[in-house]
Amino acid sequence: MEQDILLQAQDLTKYFPVTKGLVLQKTVGWVQAVDHVNFTIPKGKTLALVGESGCGKTTTAKLILRLEKPTTGQITLDGMDVHTIEGDDLKKYHTDVSAVFQDPWSSLSPRMRVRDIISEALVVNQKVEKHEAYERVDELLVQVGLRAQQATLYPHEFSGGQRQRLALASALVGNPKLIVLDEPVSALDVSIQAQIMNLLKELQDSYDVGFLLVAHNLATVRYLAHEVAVMYLGEIVEQAETDELYDNTLHPYTKALFSAALSANPDSQREEIILRGEVPSPINPPSGCRFHQRCPYVMDICSQEIPVRKEVAPGHFVNCHLY
Repeated sequence: MEQDILLQAQDLTKYFPVTKGLVLQKTVGWVQAVDHVNFTIPKGKTLALVGESGCGKTTTAKLILRLEKPTTGQITLDGMDVHTIEGDDLKKYHTDVSAVFQDPWSSLSPRMRVRDIISEALVVNQKVEKHEAYERVDELLVQVGLRAQQATLYPHEFSGGQRQRLALASALVGNPKLIVLDEPVSALDVSIQAQIMNLLKELQDSYDVGFLLVAHNLATVRYLAHEVAVMYLGEIVEQAETDELYDNTLHPYTKALFSAALSANPDSQREEIILRGEVPSPINPPSGCRFHQRCPYVMDICSQEIPVRKEVAPGHFVNCHLY
């Protein structure tokens, strides 16, 4: 049975200009932050983007949130082009898509009470009366594991884990279809991380909301994601359902990434892959396969031809000349 597609990115590209000069600025190059990326997020499911810092994960998330505009390509939500909507459709989009960031403190105004922070999206985008919005806030606080009476407090009166619960309540207030989770648990203690991850799964089941998860921690990704896309230097190099990707890793970069992760079992034997060199500059990426300069399995063709996306198993895609 085919899943209903909530969000789709088609041939998505984002280049940032590199300029020289203070007064008469001249463009001398382009940072290829996201380069011809394709993925879909089904309704009620989680897609995770993983990769090293600077690979394009956060830029992709910003494109979905309309914080950046794509250079080329298209993002659609329920078939509607995200970057051409305006007016009432744009207000609806800001209700349908919300975000939870790594540091909840940055998205919680220290001068506002919790009930006003969380209800703001309802009052502004949906013109809901304040007393109705406050009732919704009380419900949400209980759902995320807090007490309704805490709605009158200020953010500084909560712990880090509680503030992340507030950020979740704020993201859920408008009954969104998609929530972008940018490192949602990495700033929290390990015991609190588990609580927030369990809460995320419960809320996804309750609201049938889709997640785009941007994360470094591969254990977090395996627990939360239904599908994983591995990014390297602006490109998706491998993509598959989570269990398939973790059990049958194919791309040399994915293998290296997974070998560097801490194992849950310290006695387990596993291959350690040490990559040579540094990540190339996104201003001047290598020809052919962008990973070939660091790849332990490099062949002559790798520096000459860009590998095409191949489906090597049902739903398992890889960009590599080895396959």
